[in-house]
Amino acid sequence: MDYARPLPNYLISRFHGWRATTYQDNKAWYRRLAESGQHPRAMVISCCDSRVHVTSIFGADEGEFFIHRNVANLVPPYNPDGEYHGTSAAVEYAVTSLGVAHIVVLGHSNCGGVKGCHDMCRGHAPQLEEKTSFVGRWMDILKPGFERVAHLPDDAILQALEKEAVLVSLENLMSFPFLAEAVAGDRLTLHGLWNNTGEGTLEHYDPQRGGFVPV
Repeated sequence: MDYARPLPNYLISRFHGWRATTYQDNKAWYRRLAESGQHPRAMVISCCDSRVHVTSIFGADEGEFFIHRNVANLVPPYNPDGEYHGTSAAVEYAVTSLGVAHIVVLGHSNCGGVKGCHDMCRGHAPQLEEKTSFVGRWMDILKPGFERVAHLPDDAILQALEKEAVLVSLENLMSFPFLAEAVAGDRLTLHGLWNNTGEGTLEHYDPQRGGFVPV
């Protein structure tokens, strides 16, 4: 692997700072987690976007959340075709092995993946329509959501589509038989959230109101 290079100095410095402070102050806790295994309360499916800091938003400690991140926090439909499925594998592990009590799908404002889906569906991103585009084929998951909000004005459609990314993912989660069984048995609950990263606000999907409301 002659293509691999040493870690940048700023990351090395930050690691040593973390080990000398946070780790040293909580060494017993870290060792207990390592020895006893993880028992997270919830799985959080969030976007890869560097502005979405899941543990900071909820003040979570190590071992509390099983976090899976991907482009636009999307969950594909259940499709056991023998191919590679990173998100589906994470969902399967969280539900069948870890036994999480909650799955939270966390969307956010100014999502680049969602904008890519919007532009592709509008015919403004031909590069994403190519079969060789990993991003484009991944954003195909969100096309049903785009169809539901395509009638909205330009100044409202992107935020609406970001929230559709959450709803489409919740719908697709319920297509997994083992997950639907856990929900029906009251062993698991699903939650949809949308975070405005600039304003520091959080909204949750309320099925009774049929929309997202402030937390």
